Amino acid sequence: MSRSFKVFEYEKITIKKDAFNRYLTKKELDKLYEFNDTNNNKYFVPIRDGIKFCNYVGVIQIGQLTIEILPKIDNNSNNKNDYNIWHSALLDMLKYCKYISIDSVSEASLKKRHNSILDIYFELFVSEIEKLVHKGLIKKYRPIEGNLKNFKGKIEFSKQIRYNLIHQERVYTKHQTFDYDNLINQIILYALKILKGITFDEDLLNRIKKLEYNFPEIKSFHISSNHFEKIQIDRKSITYQKAINVAKVIILNYSPDITIGRENMLTILFDMNKLWEEYIYRILKRLQNDNLIISRQEKDKFWEKREIKPDILIKHIVGENIQKYIIDTKWKIIRKNKPSDDDLKQMYVYNLYFESYKSLLLYPNSELQSENFGSFWKGRSNPEQNQCKVSFINVLNEKGKLDFSIGENILNKLIT
Repeated sequence: MSRSFKVFEYEKITIKKDAFNRYLTKKELDKLYEFNDTNNNKYFVPIRDGIKFCNYVGVIQIGQLTIEILPKIDNNSNNKNDYNIWHSALLDMLKYCKYISIDSVSEASLKKRHNSILDIYFELFVSEIEKLVHKGLIKKYRPIEGNLKNFKGKIEFSKQIRYNLIHQERVYTKHQTFDYDNLINQIILYALKILKGITFDEDLLNRIKKLEYNFPEIKSFHISSNHFEKIQIDRKSITYQKAINVAKVIILNYSPDITIGRENMLTILFDMNKLWEEYIYRILKRLQNDNLIISRQEKDKFWEKREIKPDILIKHIVGENIQKYIIDTKWKIIRKNKPSDDDLKQMYVYNLYFESYKSLLLYPNSELQSENFGSFWKGRSNPEQNQCKVSFINVLNEKGKLDFSIGENILNKLIT
């Protein structure tokens, strides 16, 4: 029987049931340990009989278990409503940052399913393939060579001599055929087969089985990252772009386990630091105008071949002058407006290298805190021209939804 539960960043789960009836079996725990080991231990911290999650959010499916990992930026006691709030906030953030296209999933499908991130990827992929099948799968030319009774194409003379010296009634030829057996359809079919083996939804399973009948005589083989690099999207195949993108996520994050049987694994995880940076950049980018230029990760040489690049660089044009500001996003909790020395040293270097007088260390927080610029005492003759502010922004609005109106508030904290 399938089961699922939600956790927050930095929560712990063990083989013992907790207050929310969450637990791992020994096989599931071993699979998580193995997965973490092969990924430089960046996703969890192993603990006694369990794991502690890190700053990666998303979803993990191991056999019959689905774990959804959610962001959270306070230490208040957890309850079911907290998980629902941050579940919605994460989906909205992924959608806003173009990591997932929820608009392509029908409202009916969203309501009937328990709607984890994995469910949405599955539904999105199957819906896209149904659209493509309805329009007709793409055909492409491909080369074929073989020993034929009838002449077709051009003769491969070296192989004709090798194979047909006695059987002169045959001709070894090479020719072109126009059919469905091409890399794009092969990738789509491979992803469908993965979904068929791991989905628990009977309706989705029936839709996948129905779709498989529309892939006639297409070779099925293991797809790797190299195959995606070979894809060439042209005018005829542009409608496949979204399906290929989702197929890539599914295929490259799937880890079949041939030794444990049903404990196959599929992971879709996002670094919350990078997602937070992407979200803030997009929020600010939509406020760009002729006098305000927002750019991200502009590079400058630092030492030898090393480069430095702040998260966000703002250029504010005032008359003939250009004032520059730096924002560096940090998805972590700090107390009493005291950033780490490493973070402050980083901002000090950014100010000097990018000719910025003011910079902002931007943290998420659900509690308002006082903010003031502090000065670096070296580097410029006037300390007021080398300042940094530790700043906090609410991720959620008063209704507990992701706040899309924080851009002007962030700019007001920096540009005076």
